[in-house]
Amino acid sequence: MLRRTLLKLLAGTTGAAALDSQVLRAVENLRRQMDDAMAKATVSPAMLDQWEQATGGFGRQYMNTPPLRLLCDVLLEFSAVRRAIEQRQPLDVQERLCRMAAQLAGLCGMIMIDLGDHRQARAFFRTARSAADETGDRALRAWVTAREALVPLYYGDPREALMLARKSRDLAGQTPCAARAMAPVVEARALAMLSANSGSNKEAAEQARRALDRARAAFAQMSASERENPAFGYTERQLYFYQGDVLVRLGQTVEAEVILEQALHKYQKEDLLDQTLIRFDKALCRLLEGDVEGALDLGIDAIEQIEKEFRTELLLRPAYDLIKKIQTKYGELPKLKSFRELLAERAIDTTETGLAVRPT
Repeated sequence: MLRRTLLKLLAGTTGAAALDSQVLRAVENLRRQMDDAMAKATVSPAMLDQWEQATGGFGRQYMNTPPLRLLCDVLLEFSAVRRAIEQRQPLDVQERLCRMAAQLAGLCGMIMIDLGDHRQARAFFRTARSAADETGDRALRAWVTAREALVPLYYGDPREALMLARKSRDLAGQTPCAARAMAPVVEARALAMLSANSGSNKEAAEQARRALDRARAAFAQMSASERENPAFGYTERQLYFYQGDVLVRLGQTVEAEVILEQALHKYQKEDLLDQTLIRFDKALCRLLEGDVEGALDLGIDAIEQIEKEFRTELLLRPAYDLIKKIQTKYGELPKLKSFRELLAERAIDTTETGLAVRPT
């Protein structure tokens, strides 16, 4: 009806522009359809608040919830946010939804790193980057990039991790945020790994220490809420842990052991992920100092302290690395066989989900 009226007006066949009853009904129907579309598409403030609270909660659960269970919970929330994004939303609502999508996708990427599926981890971080770009929030984009840098740090090339860490640092700029502390820590860890691989560590050690200094300065400027969330923020205990990890890889075992012990005391009993990695770092310290028995004892203790559902590939990788280093230098030892058997029987079974723990 509206199109026919417009064509008549353009042709000049209607004379004066008259609104008859049919045209008025068409106009009214169109207006109501627009009202209905906007009402149907709008997410209530209460629902947005609920989703944001759930997202923040997932970040706090990251260290102490079995990864497969947390992944299922996160993906269910992610699906609800996706359905809302598919509909037209007011700009402020759309921005909040995209922020949650970036955080949830990033958290899925982090869990995939834990489970050893680096392909899916990269895919989720790509999704997180796309969602973060929609918000225009540099701090959020920097957080996604810093978290993505952990994929090559654990499963790829430390040089790529170094590049992503520096990109994250540039994105964060001077904005006080978690990424400003996280990015230089990843940078320091990548430098330490490159140094260990090349056998030259004086210059790398200096660069890594400068990066850690930047991390500590940035941490002092973070908000209290960011210091309490281990996934979407950065905690003091994480800062201590990764500082110790850098020193271990640089071969500075005396200082590393002191800092790692301080880090361990800062963790709560239920924060299992980092505590296990700290214990393996301490085991590596013992090995570098020539105490093979002590290294194996610490490695066995680290595995025995975590339940099977927490034993992801990320936690088992340092165990296999420890075995490889001991075997290379000292040959086959009786306790190595026991350690391998313990790892085999305690590994998480992820075959039903398409994920698998693979010795490296």
